[in-house]
Amino acid sequence: MNTNYRAFFGMTRDAFPQDLHLKDILETPDIGQVSQRIEYVLSIGAVGLVTGEVGSGKSTAMRYVLSKLHPSQYRIVYITACSGSILEFYRLLVAQLNIDKQSSSRAVMIRLIQKEIRELVLSKKLNIILVVDEASMLRLEVFAELHTITQFDGDSKAWLPIIFVGRTNLVDKFLYPASKPLASRVVAKAHLEPVDRQGMEQYLLHHLAITGMKTNLFDQAAVTAIYQGSGGFFRKANHLARGALVAAAADQSLAVSSEHVRLASTEIF
Repeated sequence: MNTNYRAFFGMTRDAFPQDLHLKDILETPDIGQVSQRIEYVLSIGAVGLVTGEVGSGKSTAMRYVLSKLHPSQYRIVYITACSGSILEFYRLLVAQLNIDKQSSSRAVMIRLIQKEIRELVLSKKLNIILVVDEASMLRLEVFAELHTITQFDGDSKAWLPIIFVGRTNLVDKFLYPASKPLASRVVAKAHLEPVDRQGMEQYLLHHLAITGMKTNLFDQAAVTAIYQGSGGFFRKANHLARGALVAAAADQSLAVSSEHVRLASTEIF
């Protein structure tokens, strides 16, 4: 495939990158609602959910929102969940908290985790936030027990707010009776929806502007094709749009057409 689309279109940087700079992230209404709900969760030390299908922008939204929290005030403990046991989850948390001691005892690990959090809050004057990404992968036993690490001083201190991030089915995990103690702490839910066609066109224009383009390279049929082909989800739209730019450059066309989008769609899933 021709990768010289940047030179052909006169772009100053790669289009639709995965590692987008924070300052270049488009603050969509969905990011706004995630920000509002996380702010509320943190204010009362509770639990919040951020859900959306694959490629809906959950990770980007979280990166954007969490970047606004000053590191001198907040310590973000970030875990990518796995399908392991509650002991595996505690091991991940112990590692992220930089606790040197290791143990195979559930009770010991809970005590170590709570001791470290207490130290961070009382001695270092930090607000702690636990972010659990890919949370829909967690076993039910994790949801059944996880509330225990949030209990301090007879459950009177809300020192460990938790944000669970995952696919839409994450909500179902909180509906089981065993999850009720943790579910009772949930105070906010943000769900990222696919954008409509207008939102997709705005997104494409935003990303083109980042590369130095002052006009829309995608004709209206191409915008529609990217919108329909991606289902309104940003990750797939990125792949389609970038691939269509490559196809247009190979075709020596300064306008990206729906045919170029179609060609790009044959290269991705």
